[in-house]
Amino acid sequence: MAFYRQNEESFLEGNVKAFEHFGGVPHKLIFDNARVAVKEGFGAHAKPQARYQALSAHYAFKMEFCNPSKGNEKGLVENLVGWIRRNILVPVPRVKDIDELNQILMTNCLKYRSHQIRGHEQTVGQMYEIDKSLLYSLPKYVFDSSKSISVSVDEYSTVRFDRNNYSVPVKYVGKNVSIKAYGNILTIFYRGQEIAKHNRSYGSNKTTYKLEHYIDLLEQKPRAVFNAKPVKDHVKQELLEWGQILPGGAKDMVKVLRLCVDYGSDKLLEIKKQIPAGVTPTVDLIRSYLIDHNTPVKSTQKIIDTVNVEEVDLCIYDRQYVVAQ
Repeated sequence: MAFYRQNEESFLEGNVKAFEHFGGVPHKLIFDNARVAVKEGFGAHAKPQARYQALSAHYAFKMEFCNPSKGNEKGLVENLVGWIRRNILVPVPRVKDIDELNQILMTNCLKYRSHQIRGHEQTVGQMYEIDKSLLYSLPKYVFDSSKSISVSVDEYSTVRFDRNNYSVPVKYVGKNVSIKAYGNILTIFYRGQEIAKHNRSYGSNKTTYKLEHYIDLLEQKPRAVFNAKPVKDHVKQELLEWGQILPGGAKDMVKVLRLCVDYGSDKLLEIKKQIPAGVTPTVDLIRSYLIDHNTPVKSTQKIIDTVNVEEVDLCIYDRQYVVAQ
């Protein structure tokens, strides 16, 4: 599993994800003498970091640390790292984000279970099933590997964590929220309810916006739509230029952005290509293209091609008329 940084929360999360994937916990874990796990000392004299001690206590495994520059103490790990480099990372994979990279890593590692090591009668997967029966059971609760803090939402509807800002819905301005930062993801909660989720930024003074967090405010103040930072950062220039020719101006552009939040900007750009040249686009016209008239009827639904009409004796009305007279 790949992480952006070799920090404490990524280190802890990697362990937790491994335990969950393997469905149990080894009796003993051997690690490098890395500072994310070791506070001071090395090898048998290492003093673990407090959070790593908490992880060990939660999952009840024994901690052991290697000596510096002693790759022979973990030869199997070094060999597997080399296998991954040669078989998965050569050539260097081209991915759109770290989630796609991790999916590639997972897929290839699962394929390795069918590999049969020279000198062994069973595959890697078959030998793992034997090991799995000896693992400690997972505890009832998952260890929280995040770095957690409480902060106040500023007037720009953002929160600050580790030198970077992240947006939340505008209705939470001025409220205290909780941030849980994991290796690659940052999640924000208000009174125990998740209100925002972002890819974690590393660096300094970056602000990550999400358009849906500001759409309610833009509906109240539509004149700001073309200059708003969340719009410029998330809406393609082609879509913004298209919105400027809408009859309703900024108000219509906000309505289009609401459709972006609901359907995605790529869907709207497809509609833009479908509208004939020379036709002035309107919000209602765009909405009409979002209705898919070609959706097939599910096979479980009965299609009625005939209508049974019961015959009615209309003479009853004449009889009632005679009685009334």
